[in-house]
Amino acid sequence: MNLDLPLIFAALMGVAVLAYVVLDGYDLGVGMLMPAADVHEQELMVASIGPFWDANETWLVLGVGILLVAFPQAHGVVLGALYLPVASMLIGLMLRGVAFEFRVKAEGWHRELWNWLFYVGSFLAAFSQGLMLGRYITGFAPGFGYLLYALVVGASLCGAYVLLGAAWLIYKTEGKLQRKAAAWVRWGLLWVALGVAAVSVATPIVSHTVQLKWFDFPRTLALMLLPLATLVAWIWVWRSAGRLRRAAPGVAHWKPFAGTVAIFVLAFLGLAYSLFPYVVIDRMTFWQAAAHASSLKVVLIGALIVLPFIVAYTAFSYYVFRGKARPGLYE
Repeated sequence: MNLDLPLIFAALMGVAVLAYVVLDGYDLGVGMLMPAADVHEQELMVASIGPFWDANETWLVLGVGILLVAFPQAHGVVLGALYLPVASMLIGLMLRGVAFEFRVKAEGWHRELWNWLFYVGSFLAAFSQGLMLGRYITGFAPGFGYLLYALVVGASLCGAYVLLGAAWLIYKTEGKLQRKAAAWVRWGLLWVALGVAAVSVATPIVSHTVQLKWFDFPRTLALMLLPLATLVAWIWVWRSAGRLRRAAPGVAHWKPFAGTVAIFVLAFLGLAYSLFPYVVIDRMTFWQAAAHASSLKVVLIGALIVLPFIVAYTAFSYYVFRGKARPGLYE
């Protein structure tokens, strides 16, 4: 059986990136919400992500590793063009990691300082990722207009992560903080709707390739199911958060988070459709950038061994720390 190895690795890389965006996205969102909470609520927020946040970044390492090993030519182009935002993201991730650990030992104003640095690191990492995405979609084209587009995408991704973090807090907390998180979810939904509208209008303008794929009627009529499904998920999250904010009985706490994850998955599918088959848009396809088939076969064997372990320990950690977060869990 002949396997299309570049396509398999493209799918694996896509799954790794999507897993990172969802899993690390909610703890980045929680970090960006820290200034909006009081001291007691901040302790609960930290407890809700404490057992998970470090392991969530494993998926980022996996995605970048696949890009390096399976698509070495594209790796040099992508990371070379995104050198500054990648460095900024790594600084943000390091800062939030240090702040997260140091705040446990700090007292008084020192703990407040580390909480703020945790917020700064989360925002810097999230905004840098959005900036990287905006530059990637435009094929790293130079010019002020393309930079402005990337800045809009960066701000939109920050809002999306805040939405995801607030939905996670609904799932992991209760009482006053849960009701406050429900209000944050609604604000996040409005911000995401504004960001998606702005990006959707601008993307066909800045990318002729995406324009052709979006408006190739009637072939793209099926693509209209994605925004329709996204709207349904958006309404579902809005209504669920509204009922939880009013403390209405019988509302499942997992619904806003599940609906938000659905929005992310649908957006990712739309992005994948828009960019495929390019790993560097308009310049390099997955097949052109792929390593030699013999190398890919060896790497695939390793990936098939390692990936189940990553999935298993991730699932196990979420099983062990299931249920509502309690103060002092990560102290």
